[in-house]
Amino acid sequence: MNTPLSRRTALQAAGATVLAAGLSGALTATEAHADDGNSAPKLVTYPLPAGQPTNTSFRVRVRTAPDGDWGTLDVYRPQLEEINPTTGSGKVYNSSMVYFDFRGSVELEITYLKGGTTKARVRPDSYGIKPELGGDTLVFTLDEPKDLVVQINDEIFDCLHVITNHIDPNPPSADDPDVLYFGPGVHTVAGSVLNVPSGKTVYLAGGAVLSAQVYFKDVEKAAIKGHGVIASPYNGILVEGSKNICAEDVIVLNPRGGYVSTLGESQNVRYKKVRGFSSRGNGDGIDIFSCSDVVLDGCFLRNSDDCIAIYAHRWDYYGDTRDITVQNCTLWADVAHPVNIGTHGNTDAPETIENLVIRNVDILDHREPQMNYQGCIALNPGDSNLIKNVRIEDIRIEDFRWGQVIYMKVMFNPKYNTSVGRGIEDVYVKNLSYTGTHANPSLFLGYDAEHAIKNVTFENLVINGVVIADSMKKPKWYYTTDAIQWFYNEHVTNLTFLTTAEAEAAAAS
Repeated sequence: MNTPLSRRTALQAAGATVLAAGLSGALTATEAHADDGNSAPKLVTYPLPAGQPTNTSFRVRVRTAPDGDWGTLDVYRPQLEEINPTTGSGKVYNSSMVYFDFRGSVELEITYLKGGTTKARVRPDSYGIKPELGGDTLVFTLDEPKDLVVQINDEIFDCLHVITNHIDPNPPSADDPDVLYFGPGVHTVAGSVLNVPSGKTVYLAGGAVLSAQVYFKDVEKAAIKGHGVIASPYNGILVEGSKNICAEDVIVLNPRGGYVSTLGESQNVRYKKVRGFSSRGNGDGIDIFSCSDVVLDGCFLRNSDDCIAIYAHRWDYYGDTRDITVQNCTLWADVAHPVNIGTHGNTDAPETIENLVIRNVDILDHREPQMNYQGCIALNPGDSNLIKNVRIEDIRIEDFRWGQVIYMKVMFNPKYNTSVGRGIEDVYVKNLSYTGTHANPSLFLGYDAEHAIKNVTFENLVINGVVIADSMKKPKWYYTTDAIQWFYNEHVTNLTFLTTAEAEAAAAS
């Protein structure tokens, strides 16, 4: 996978120069879009590079609010997948995406060119955006950058993804020796892998498309940033054996194999507003193996398998996984789980997955026919893994197509595991809400008395507007889970449901 050192050295030295031997597409300086220090509304848009696939379902215009000049946005074509539950085959759909930067307020005008519009929805619902709809055109205003999905007539795939950024206050110079700079246009790298040295930053200017994997291997203090697109053939961002790595703002589109990003045996990794789309089998979003001190913040992921997966050992990655935070994210799983934890580990030298925080997350969809792979959030330790010390807080789950709200199972799945997981311990779930009608019963399944689920507390669990608590009114012989048709077996101990007032009283006592 390694690009020769001479090639890498030449790239660093060249700055904005075209390197015909290893690159196609000029590395030219882009316009400077630095914040000029005032608060006047400002809008920056980027043309779609020549030859990049587009989609024709939407016309999108944007202007600074309330009366700036309208500009038409070019539309990218992310691809998405749906699994046929009878045959197991996957069907790939074309979808739409636009992106731009702004300061102040902007107004979006979106027209569905196929016609026949009867309703429009802007998601996540928690943002409370109610568009004005007239015919096939809807209009709404944004006061700050957000990542959104615009759906017409409840279309799942033929929808529009709107990705927005703050204007970059300090973009690097194209001739900075510590920056591998890619200006607007399409760029390829020899071998389709861009190796990033220690201390260097890859910068994708708005309007740039890099058709290569960005690879951090055994390096420190390196980064990938900018408002451009990675169109990698495999694993958009790969981080292995590295420390102090940052990825920020970039969009990963349509990897033809692998994941949006893989992190293996790495420490102190920060992902801020990384966005990713996938449509191929096992097309996960961001997968974490045997890592510590990782933060995924503000990411938008729509994937054809798990959006975020947290594991221990697999392949050539070994060791515990700990101190992982997922926050402020929006997740849409067309296949499998929005969040999956624990499947892979090391039976010969058992590992622990611990100290996990998942907070302030909007889950837009989940579709999985197989019972073993359901759960908007799934804790599924196998391979002698132990999952412990998990905090799940402020999770908003919109109605999804097929699956469970939450799933905890100490498992031995012969397809993936060589031993049963050791257990699940000390999980606290606060302010999780689900509104909808499609959820299957959530399951909590210990394997046996030695491989059990222990100490799981729900505080302010809200299902369709009803707070679920052990103190709620019900027949005295009912389990609390019967009120919402959930199930737990005899190998689950100390499963508790509290109101917020009860939790606060217990903490004060």
